[in-house]
Amino acid sequence: MIEPNQADPSAAQAQGVGAGGFRGPLFAAVATTALVTALSYFLPDNFAATGVGLGFLAATYWLALRRESDPAQYGLSLGGLLESRALVPRRLLSHTLQPTLWAFGLALLIFPAFWFGWLSWWKPNHGFSATFPPNLWDEALGQLLVIALPEEAFYRGYLQSALDKARSPKVRFLGAQLGWGVLISSALFALGHLATDVNPNRLAVFFPALVFGYLRARTGGVGAGIVFHALCNIFATFLARSYGFAN
Repeated sequence: MIEPNQADPSAAQAQGVGAGGFRGPLFAAVATTALVTALSYFLPDNFAATGVGLGFLAATYWLALRRESDPAQYGLSLGGLLESRALVPRRLLSHTLQPTLWAFGLALLIFPAFWFGWLSWWKPNHGFSATFPPNLWDEALGQLLVIALPEEAFYRGYLQSALDKARSPKVRFLGAQLGWGVLISSALFALGHLATDVNPNRLAVFFPALVFGYLRARTGGVGAGIVFHALCNIFATFLARSYGFAN
């Protein structure tokens, strides 16, 4: 689901246009956030998540894919699924396995520390009792396709890429070129979550968003971020259930 090293932002962004070029992507992000926030409030509860996801996908298509002949410029080729050329099964398999390995590797590295931080913040009164959702596969597919894919396509695919085109990343960190794009897209991602549920705790998603943005820059696509995003949501829900905060 990813093009490893396919769209190194530094190459596509060599002609960045400076801070003034931020205005278009920022306006698009605010407008999209307003749209999906309205959908989250006005659609029936059973359809809200799907409506929000479709809103992000529609915005990504309109802003990044409608006139773009090379989806890799936005990290959105998804192993060739969104390219005009014929699919190559070996390539598709490779570009599915690699982001999955990235995502699970980071999960093994980060989740233990996250668990400790989660306990320190929430201070549960109940002991731990592993509690999985009634249908784990439905939960996983929902998180992957309805939540993670649309959000990563928009925030890391379109927005981070567009911001990095406006001003090329200058800082190299663990093999990734990072700049204002990852910080601004992560901040807007957090503010979007706050808008749909006015609770200051929602702003905490800024921190995993930095990891999603790092994966976009490091791997050249959104595939690893999609998988890791879904894993984060599933793990956070698992902890909440297991400590008695959710059914």
